[in-house]
Amino acid sequence: MQKAGLSIVPSIATIREAQGFLAKHFAPTRLIRAPFLSQATGTSVYLKLETELPTGSFKVRGAFWALAQRMKRGAIQEVVACSTGNHGAAVAAAAKEFGIAARIFLPANCNPVKRGHIAALGAVIVESGDSDPASAFTLVAEYAKQPGVYFLNDATDEDLPAGPATIACEILEQLPSASAILVPMGDTALIRGIAAAAKQLAPQVMIIGVQAERAPAYFLSWKECRWAGDANAGSSERARREEAG
Repeated sequence: MQKAGLSIVPSIATIREAQGFLAKHFAPTRLIRAPFLSQATGTSVYLKLETELPTGSFKVRGAFWALAQRMKRGAIQEVVACSTGNHGAAVAAAAKEFGIAARIFLPANCNPVKRGHIAALGAVIVESGDSDPASAFTLVAEYAKQPGVYFLNDATDEDLPAGPATIACEILEQLPSASAILVPMGDTALIRGIAAAAKQLAPQVMIIGVQAERAPAYFLSWKECRWAGDANAGSSERARREEAG
């Protein structure tokens, strides 16, 4: 789709391809009306239940799609990721499904439930000696320099946003009258994907990004029309943003 000389990425053709691929691995999640929120806001509010997906998070959509696309381009021996929980579990699940070894780098003292979930999916866990997620990122970036290792970084992977973009496809199929979609903003793969799909399928739908008050870098950058940087959020808060989306 072209507008003002710009193209929307991922394209709707790619998103539809991802939707067909992901349908082979898990069913669309439900969209349910939220009575309390509807009453409180005076409008019909619906919730997309991404917790119904295999790892309890939308992250599997991007991980499954991105890993599958990378495997098409050549053999890999191992997929690695840096995560505080949800993305790591998604990569571990995708690797298990496709028969690829997975190694997940975690900061020290991460959520024990999420750590256990990643381990249960068969991934090797490497824990950095620091609770700052940046330390785990440094380790995985160095490890990924080895031949045959694919670093699936959910903040920068070009294929990944087409996975979460399928959420918008499902919403518009389940609720064609939708006028707005509110999306949590973390590393932005979620909102980039959803916005790309929605604006190509139903341009009139408003996309509203939502960010936590304690990690407001994107909000402040938009408000001030300049990059506000991460001075407003510590490394632990940046990690929470990444896990949000």
